[in-house]
Amino acid sequence: MTESEADYSLVLDSPLGRLGVRLQDEQICGVGFLPDSVSLATGSGAFAARIAAQFSAYFRDPRCSVRLPVALQGTPFQCRVWQALQRIPAGETRSYGELAELLGTGARAVGNACRHNPLPIIVPCHRVVGATGLGGYAGHTDAGRTLGRKRWLLEHEGVDTAGLKKRQPAPKR
Repeated sequence: MTESEADYSLVLDSPLGRLGVRLQDEQICGVGFLPDSVSLATGSGAFAARIAAQFSAYFRDPRCSVRLPVALQGTPFQCRVWQALQRIPAGETRSYGELAELLGTGARAVGNACRHNPLPIIVPCHRVVGATGLGGYAGHTDAGRTLGRKRWLLEHEGVDTAGLKKRQPAPKR
């Protein structure tokens, strides 16, 4: 990413590196993974403190969801997918195909909406996996740092990512 710390209201430290948080009128409108070279910026005020506390709590215990006011901006379809993602509990996964069936669409369309998710972790697109493996993350499918974040988040939540390769797709009804 080429984003700078100036693009974010807060820059927090996390086990995944720096997390940038964009705010708009006391709502979170973006979360981004930033290089460790970006300076921390904790912000001021009660809302900034609440954001930092909730992310910190999640990274200590994945059962602590980040539940804060958000401003999701996307197409109506993307918003439907993002709402469905928020119903996947920590420690569980759904395949792109399973979500597509639930939403009456195609797996690639679900993957594309996940790719454009502006609020990773809050809207847990990392919980969506391929039918027989990890799948992609934020548009990346290579074994680099981006996909490593997905693996870390899933394992943090108790998902056996090695076992995903053995996962069988749900039978058609």
